[in-house]
Amino acid sequence: MLHELFTPSVQHALDLIGIFVFAISGALLAVRKNFDVFGIAVLAEVTALGGGLFRDLIIGAVPPAAFTDLGYFITPLFATVLVFFLHPEVERTQHAVNVFDAAGLGLFCVTGTTKAYDYGLGLTASATLGLATAVGGGVLRDVLANEVPSLLRWDRDLYAVPAIVGSAMVVLFIRFDVVNAFTSGLAVVTAFVLRLLAMHFHWRAPRAWNRKSARSETEEATAQ
Repeated sequence: MLHELFTPSVQHALDLIGIFVFAISGALLAVRKNFDVFGIAVLAEVTALGGGLFRDLIIGAVPPAAFTDLGYFITPLFATVLVFFLHPEVERTQHAVNVFDAAGLGLFCVTGTTKAYDYGLGLTASATLGLATAVGGGVLRDVLANEVPSLLRWDRDLYAVPAIVGSAMVVLFIRFDVVNAFTSGLAVVTAFVLRLLAMHFHWRAPRAWNRKSARSETEEATAQ
C-alpha cells in the first residue's frame, strides 16, 4: 500500500528531509549539553533514526532501512557537521527547524502507520507504531541526554497528540478503504498544522484532575 501512495523517489526524498530535521534537533540538544563531536553525532543519529528503527524491528522489516540505505545514515552526519560548526546560526533559525520538525512529525506518523499495516498489523497496532515512528527518536534523544522525554512533560507544547491524530486518521482511511495519496497527505497536513498551532498557542495536555501541590507550576518548571 505504501508504494501506491508515493513514488519511491518521492518517498525517499521525504524520508531524508524528515531524518535531517530530526537530526538537527538531536545535534542541537547535544551542543546545549556540551557533548563532544561523537556525542553530537550519536544524538543526531538516534533522534533521526530511532523511531523508524524501532518500528522496523517490531514489524520484522529486517534489516531495517537505516542499515540498508546509506543515505539514511549519512544524512544525520551531515546535520552533525552543520551544527558542530554553525550551531549559533542554526539556533537562530530554531523556529524554522521547529516548523520542519513538525512536518517530519506529520510525515512519519503517517508513513509509519501505513508501513506497519502493510506488514500485517491490525489498525490499532499500526496507529501505535505510527506514533512510535514519529516520536520514538525524540524519546531516545532525551533519555540519552538525561532529560525527561519532552512528550511526557506537562510544560511542553503538545507533540504526541498531533501524531496520534495523524495516525488515527490513517487507520480510519484504511478501515473505510479510502486511503490514497490525497487522504494520506491530508493526515500529514492535519498533524503538521496541529503541531504548529500547539507551538503557537502553547497547547498542553491536562494533568491529573484536582491535582494538589505545595509548589507552584513555575517552581515545578524550574525544577525540571
